[in-house]
Amino acid sequence: MSTICALCAAQAPVQNFAVSKAPQGIPNETLLCATCITQIEGDQLDPNHFRCLNDSIWSEQAPVQVLSWRLLHRFLPEAWAQNLLDMMYLDEEHLAWAQAELDAQASALVHVDANGVVLQPGDNVVLIKDLKVKGSSMVAKQGTAVRRIALDPENATYIEGKVDGQQIVILTQYVKKTT
Repeated sequence: MSTICALCAAQAPVQNFAVSKAPQGIPNETLLCATCITQIEGDQLDPNHFRCLNDSIWSEQAPVQVLSWRLLHRFLPEAWAQNLLDMMYLDEEHLAWAQAELDAQASALVHVDANGVVLQPGDNVVLIKDLKVKGSSMVAKQGTAVRRIALDPENATYIEGKVDGQQIVILTQYVKKTT
């Protein structure tokens, strides 16, 4: 069976993919290619593959919209993902469905800054100490702003963000959330 993937529009064999946490009565399945499914279910996402979300956010299928929203949140340190999220519209019911998975993941691990303030994906933080970046001669200076952080899904003490154009992992004990 060959048709078009609902996310990346690849003309490849597709299979049904169930988008989790759907409200009762709303269809939650869509057709995805093996590449999209493997990346969604795995730990590593290829941002270049998912540039296709630029088109899929406009899909008329609710499962595709919800899946696109969730994937964009996994790419939040990337400026293009934030731009797409800013353009995207979900009605209240579909937004609640999209957020249900993030809420479930967030309840598993809680990332907090040096002051105990809970950090969320996309938050902005500032460094409270000079930090040497491992594997580099770079030193991230105290007071440096890190915008649109990503949370490590496996370790509550790690966040990721860009400092001077370089993506780095930062310990939460060395950051303070900003508004």
